[in-house]
Amino acid sequence: MTPEIQVELADGVLTATMSRPDKKNALTNAMYGALADAVARANDDDAIRVLLIQADGDLFTAGNDVSEFAAQAMGNRDAEERHVLRFLRALATATVPIVAAVQGKAVGVGTTMLLHCDYVLLADDAQLITPFVNLALVPEAASSYLLPLCIGHTRAFEMFALGDPVPADSAVAWGIANRTVPLAELRTEARRIAGKLAARPTGSLTAMKRLMRDAEKLVTQMDSESAIFVERLASAEAKEAFTAFAQKRAPDFSKLARQ
Repeated sequence: MTPEIQVELADGVLTATMSRPDKKNALTNAMYGALADAVARANDDDAIRVLLIQADGDLFTAGNDVSEFAAQAMGNRDAEERHVLRFLRALATATVPIVAAVQGKAVGVGTTMLLHCDYVLLADDAQLITPFVNLALVPEAASSYLLPLCIGHTRAFEMFALGDPVPADSAVAWGIANRTVPLAELRTEARRIAGKLAARPTGSLTAMKRLMRDAEKLVTQMDSESAIFVERLASAEAKEAFTAFAQKRAPDFSKLARQ
């Protein structure tokens, strides 16, 4: 367990809090590992009836730690297990109800993980951002399947291809989230919703969730995305995107051949 993921169990609700606010809650490999452990624990422990995911600081998460992406794009990969894959598969196969409380920006996996949550509560300042193409990558977390299923092809294409922020009210209107609340009420309301779910018959909720989600399809889609994601990380486009990011300039893809 890493101190950047705080886990607390109370009244049947396991709360996992991303707590790296000085780095915008950017997710490291160790943090993904701790989140994967939390999802697995929630799924396996009969004392846990609901999983609540939240974050400290001004924003939910800036997504994957870009320095780790950049190291892979530049070919500096080591043999360390990629816990992000374990976390995403755990989300896809989870049967315990998952509630998310989101404030500020939710970037990349910060948005795509919400597609695996059963109740998504947004603070009124929340923004959902999916900048995968901007980084010369592809979507992950089975979002290339789930997001079009949720909001339609044209809106999903816009979110992925342009990477522009989607404000909280639009996310609710499109069906990505349940509703918005004032920022000051976010955690209290999320905990109230989690408590209401924890009071419901667990067996019935679990059976209902299994019927509503095709976990095998989601894992298969994740595997396909992951293979292409790794290929894209090694591409000239990705190297240009991450070099430009490090140099604080706009990337120039115009001179690169189509790959």
